[in-house]
Amino acid sequence: MTTLTHRSRRAEGRKGAGEEEEAAAERDLNEEDHDDSKGLRLTLMEEVLLLGLKDKEGYTSFWNDCISSGLRGGILIELAFRGRICLEPLSMRKKRLLERKVLLKSDAPTGDVLLDETLRHIKATEAAETVQTWIELLTGETWNPFKLQYQLRNVRERVAKALVEKGILTTEKQNFLLFDMTTHPVSNGTEKQRLVRRLQESVLERWVNDPLRMERRTLALLVLAHSSDVLENVFASLADDKYDVAMNRTKDLLEMDPEVEAAKARATEMVWAVLAAFNKS
Repeated sequence: MTTLTHRSRRAEGRKGAGEEEEAAAERDLNEEDHDDSKGLRLTLMEEVLLLGLKDKEGYTSFWNDCISSGLRGGILIELAFRGRICLEPLSMRKKRLLERKVLLKSDAPTGDVLLDETLRHIKATEAAETVQTWIELLTGETWNPFKLQYQLRNVRERVAKALVEKGILTTEKQNFLLFDMTTHPVSNGTEKQRLVRRLQESVLERWVNDPLRMERRTLALLVLAHSSDVLENVFASLADDKYDVAMNRTKDLLEMDPEVEAAKARATEMVWAVLAAFNKS
């Protein structure tokens, strides 16, 4: 994961916890687009991949080795938002986010193949694992051969196919000298523009300077875009002065202490746990 950088100027070169989470999950499904209520509902994984894809070429940067783990982090946050998983409660022995295990709250199907496959993996584990361990297991980054079964395979392609089904991407074959590769160019640029605009506005016109007052899906997406090294794509179209403001505000947000923020009332623990995991990696 890369750190936030500045470009040079052009001129210079707890209601009950369960009830509250269910209500919040329902709000999340409806809060994403204030400017267009007819917008498609995308998962966090779909949004991250869409931000990372080159519009015409239909693939992510060959130099981006962060997006795979970023997508897995998005799966955990999406499951938490839908009330399927949570972190184990604070205890005297386990106070830090990275020490607390991921617990299954409900194995009810979500209707999303990747989310439901992950739910089955979490349910099948004999001993609960931490957020950081689950990101590693789902990515396949483990030396334990008995845990390779938890790896989610072909995640980018499966997320891309979901976006094809929603009419946002299309499928093509491209020849790269020695091999052919399936690519997914953007066919519905409006949806991607709306997504980019929503994130830009969240740190510009609608900036609230307080994570608790931010829409939690927007907060999660900023964290995941940074962790997946696609945040530059969000702000690249801004004028230099707005770019600097957006990057500074996002940098301040991402440099907040996850432990402190997660401990606040109504905080989104899983978002801060995922950020803590990526900060440590």
